[in-house]
Amino acid sequence: MTFEFFLASIESPALRDVALHWHKARERRRMPGWKDIDPAAIAPHLPIVWAWKYVPGADTFTGRLSGEEITAVLGKSVRGASMREYFTASQYEPIFACYKQVMTEPAVALAGGPVFGHVDRQGTCERIVLPLADDGITGDGVIGATVYRLPRRPHQHDGLRIVPKLETIEYFPL
Repeated sequence: MTFEFFLASIESPALRDVALHWHKARERRRMPGWKDIDPAAIAPHLPIVWAWKYVPGADTFTGRLSGEEITAVLGKSVRGASMREYFTASQYEPIFACYKQVMTEPAVALAGGPVFGHVDRQGTCERIVLPLADDGITGDGVIGATVYRLPRRPHQHDGLRIVPKLETIEYFPL
């Protein structure tokens, strides 16, 4: 029932499609493996999809996949990047904590709210984070998708700096 509550909470049809594919791919297991994700099944949404593989010895994640829209918004691909080096220290801690909780609890997460206030490019996003486990039991990564709603032009603030609230994250245990 938890997955159904999660699905009903998602606003974006694209994110719902990705979540439904993940759910179908896991079959009767708690989590699907990377090999169970079929790119053809979510082809229209691949530009907003991203994935990170957990590296236990380093207790961090390494980028596995970065869709074109994700790369364009973030300015560089996550593929092959160490999460610790990819994000600034202030970004890394909450992102790492969220992804690790999703992977180890396991849970699915829905996040959203204001983004990019720190670079004068304010907008909003809706994001899903889904755990992966090659054996169906022990989490070894996450896959997710993010829909950004950004203004076409950078925010004009006439010297007034607006700092948005942080994204909200809701976890749905599996």
